[in-house]
Amino acid sequence: MTTSDPRHYDVILSPVITEKATNASEQSKVIFRVAMAATKPQIKEAVEKLFDVKVKSVNTLRRRGKWKVFKGRVGRQSDSKRAIVTLEEGQRIDVTTGL
Repeated sequence: MTTSDPRHYDVILSPVITEKATNASEQSKVIFRVAMAATKPQIKEAVEKLFDVKVKSVNTLRRRGKWKVFKGRVGRQSDSKRAIVTLEEGQRIDVTTGL
């Protein structure tokens, strides 16, 4: 495995493990929570170095935090950014093992 720069861990925060993300993994796609300031080239480089795979493409989405009421108190969920990483043919990432 290649040596990874510690900054790559600042770009990739955690994998997203939901039903939708699990279904996407069947098409060689992996979904990660990433830093709000992370760019697509930074995300691609971080995934390639940390997991030793080849990345085909990176799509990002920004989710604005929602206002929620819980037990009569109003609060706001924080904003988040996600990256949908499409891997080359034959490449896999097992997100259940962690980094």
